[in-house]
Amino acid sequence: MTSIGQSVAIAPLVLLSTVDHYNRTARGTKKRVVGVLLGTTGPVYNVTNSFAVPFEEDEKDGFVWFLDHNYIESMASMFRKVNAKEQVIGWYHSGPKLRASDMAISELLKRFTAKPVLVIIDVFAREEIPTDAYFAIDEVKDDGSTTSRTFVHAPSTIVAEEAEEIGVEHLLRDVRDAAIGALSTRVTAQLQSLRGLQERLADIANYLTKVYSGKLPINHAILGHLQGVFNLLPNLSPIIDKSDKIAGDENPLTSAMRVHANDELMTVYLSSLVRAITAFHNLIENKIQIKGDAKSSSEKSADSSNKLNDDADVNTNGPDSTAKSDAQEKPKDSSS
Repeated sequence: MTSIGQSVAIAPLVLLSTVDHYNRTARGTKKRVVGVLLGTTGPVYNVTNSFAVPFEEDEKDGFVWFLDHNYIESMASMFRKVNAKEQVIGWYHSGPKLRASDMAISELLKRFTAKPVLVIIDVFAREEIPTDAYFAIDEVKDDGSTTSRTFVHAPSTIVAEEAEEIGVEHLLRDVRDAAIGALSTRVTAQLQSLRGLQERLADIANYLTKVYSGKLPINHAILGHLQGVFNLLPNLSPIIDKSDKIAGDENPLTSAMRVHANDELMTVYLSSLVRAITAFHNLIENKIQIKGDAKSSSEKSADSSNKLNDDADVNTNGPDSTAKSDAQEKPKDSSS
């Protein structure tokens, strides 16, 4: 949870609408698409619907842009007639990062809601949650100078109702390959989670490097969150203290994690060994079967050739030979 104490819950319908908006108007270009978010506000901003709005900006100068707010007013009034609970709570764009004009657009959206939320929806994301939510706040600087408006990140989640979950499940059932088992799917999900964690750690390291070099100002709220994360990490130092170093005792947590890791590696090794032995046995059985099939086929061919020879002998020693013997005996009868 951020310092503003708010989070954002986004429905899958909003993601599908944004992707459809991008494919219809900006696919194959470097432009971004912009739309308005509808839902309810509170400690959790529930984004349940959205609609696209006409938007243009200068590619060279990010501060030159056009947004038709009259169109927003007319569309919002029509949506209120359909569902009075859905109000304008913010806006979205296809990002994938913050732009120079985002703060000015958020200030414009204050005509419709007191605290608009900005959700950046990455239409090309494949391995992690494709949304990043931001709120505009007044940043108080440490040097006592005037405050400035800036964006603060808020946690965002994808929350679906029962009907939406059923629809998404049917879509995944059509797309998913039936040959892929549950184990491979689980391993793939864990791999994607680890890749996302690696990217987050790289972003943290990059941020701390810039703060240390003076390229970014010190933000005590962010540093406090990072310190809280570091405090949750287990102490894996192999030595408890200097007195234990002489005795050679290890940290119990380190020893337990090492034993657990060794057990898992042994399980993986045994399963790989069993799989290799099974494959080797299958190979031997296949060779024996192939050899037996070849032997039986050769025996069948030999039997068929012997049968043909027997038939040929029968034809040679059959009616023709009898006729010849009769022809040789006829002259003897006439002479007698």
